[in-house]
Amino acid sequence: MILKKGRAEAEILNKGAYLYSFKINGKDLVLQGNTDRVTRGGMAVLIPFANRIKGGEYIFDGIKYELPKNKEGNAIHGLVLDKEFSVIHKERDFVILNYLLEDKGYPTKLNCLVLYKLFQNGFMNKIVVQNVGDKRAPLTVGTHPYFVVSSDWEIITQREVRKLESIDNIPTGEIKQVKLSHGEYDDCFIVRGDIILKSSYSTVKITRRKNLNYIQIYTGVKGAVAIEPMSGAPDAFHNKMGIKVIKPAQKHEFSYEVRFYP
Repeated sequence: MILKKGRAEAEILNKGAYLYSFKINGKDLVLQGNTDRVTRGGMAVLIPFANRIKGGEYIFDGIKYELPKNKEGNAIHGLVLDKEFSVIHKERDFVILNYLLEDKGYPTKLNCLVLYKLFQNGFMNKIVVQNVGDKRAPLTVGTHPYFVVSSDWEIITQREVRKLESIDNIPTGEIKQVKLSHGEYDDCFIVRGDIILKSSYSTVKITRRKNLNYIQIYTGVKGAVAIEPMSGAPDAFHNKMGIKVIKPAQKHEFSYEVRFYP
């Protein structure tokens, strides 16, 4: 489906509630999506965990759960990437999609709402998750947007940046204060305040509104930088960093805005 606001245009797919493209005046500002590998373009939605779960298994409330594993032997990027969301409300510049998540690798049922609202120079994304089952469960969420950049890109932050040291993309527990610079990344950071991704192609400003204190930065796709807002760290079901325990009938909300200055 297509959303429009002024000269801004977004294409949203029902499958995965996936932001396939975002343009202003026809200029791609989010790297066009890849329906074969949705975490290699566009913006994938990550529920009920963001990034990795080591070994693809975890124990919660005394019960062991197993998740699908990637070639590393870990679970990655949640359980909704390939799920068909329903549109429950749509306007010209606004849509709400819904999916009821039930999986043998997860303790409870989650009602997942994903909302997109366009601005003339960007968009807002909100994820609302409600436990509609009868057990409590661990929860982190995130999204995986790729922003188009030229080779002179830099990341600007307002406050200190702390890096989660990791081995094989799994945090070790060590955290270091760092300064972000141009380079190669597949790393998680704790960052307060707005994040600006600047290049001669465009300037992107990411403002996290609610419950998204972590970011993953990934530079493995040519011509783009992924800055992924997340509510918790990689492997949060084990290390508990940023994890929320969602109780029956409880609801959690996560939101952020992206503004472009092309």
